[in-house]
Amino acid sequence: MSQNTLRQRPGIYARGEDTRRRILDTALEVFATEGYEGASTRLLAERAGVNLPAIQYYFGSKEGLYRAVIEHIVQYNEAHFASLDLKVKAALDDPTTTTDRLLDLLCEMLESFVVLVTSGGHDDSRRLFYARAEVECTSGLEFLQKQSTRQVFDPCLALVSRLLGKPTDETECVVRALMLLGQATIFCHQKIRQVIGLNVKERLDEIRAALRLHTGVVMRAAMEASQPGQSTPQPTTGH
Repeated sequence: MSQNTLRQRPGIYARGEDTRRRILDTALEVFATEGYEGASTRLLAERAGVNLPAIQYYFGSKEGLYRAVIEHIVQYNEAHFASLDLKVKAALDDPTTTTDRLLDLLCEMLESFVVLVTSGGHDDSRRLFYARAEVECTSGLEFLQKQSTRQVFDPCLALVSRLLGKPTDETECVVRALMLLGQATIFCHQKIRQVIGLNVKERLDEIRAALRLHTGVVMRAAMEASQPGQSTPQPTTGH
């Protein structure tokens, strides 16, 4: 092998990675807007500015490209939560972690989720891709849901469980974790944001502060009600 060939390889490899990434980014947008069935390989190639064989070369098929998009989303989310995930695990492993610290980490998880779904170069496409996958019940939906549960819901559930002093499979813990996440997932819906005229990116600090306040109030009330000898207050009814 000539020295010239060896020198050329890094450049060739870099161009190949650029092409692969361009196809992947384009596919995310096209699958999000057109759905799996509506996104033909010809359309995908045209939008990415490559010829048809390029998709087969890098991904094998349209299905392979779709799976690669899902893996790309999962990896993106993994990187987003990586440092926080380590902090949550460390806190849960330490029996001396204070209530305030656990509650702070729960708020951080919810805030981080809002940042994930409202920030980044392809946040709208990622949200729409996920929504379409659920509507169309595509082959990669189960994997995507399992990874989302592992990355977001499971840490929140573990923190709620620890704060309430109850096992993670107890209904109260599961329901409260879901409800707390619900106040964050509402910002996944573009239509709702349009209706209320809210620019989430511009008002992210306000949203995070409100999210933290709501979470603190709800969880402190739940912790108080969970203490031995405490009864849950019943709603009053009008006469």
